[in-house]
Amino acid sequence: MIMKNRSLLFAFALSLGLFATSCSDDDNDGETLAPLAGKWNITKVGTTLAGQEYLIDAPQNQSGCDKDYLDLKIDNDVNQGNYDSSNNPCELITRTGTYSRSHNDLTTILEGETKVQDIVNLTLSELKLKDANGLIEVYERD
Repeated sequence: MIMKNRSLLFAFALSLGLFATSCSDDDNDGETLAPLAGKWNITKVGTTLAGQEYLIDAPQNQSGCDKDYLDLKIDNDVNQGNYDSSNNPCELITRTGTYSRSHNDLTTILEGETKVQDIVNLTLSELKLKDANGLIEVYERD
């Protein structure tokens, strides 16, 4: 009887250990499950200095115009919209390309220009990106 209880206890402990191991997903540590696809309006830009993050309102957003945006489509196409009043008030200038996500990296290729950014934060309402130079962009979902 004692041997049977020990065998049962050992089997239980082993299955519990296997269950705990199978629930761990080290490849996706820190990765969020919020959807990336959608239209994101840029709201803040900044950098990190000496470990401190500094953000300001996005200067590229011109007064009286809609906010510049990044539109990430489900099919991995991307449209970047910039409003510019140099020639006409609030003229929309768009660039198109593709994007991909690998864990917490977002890679965009817009008209041949490749940009890789770390996804620092992704929620249903906010997307925060940071590149290798420490430049930060904060977007809010449209």
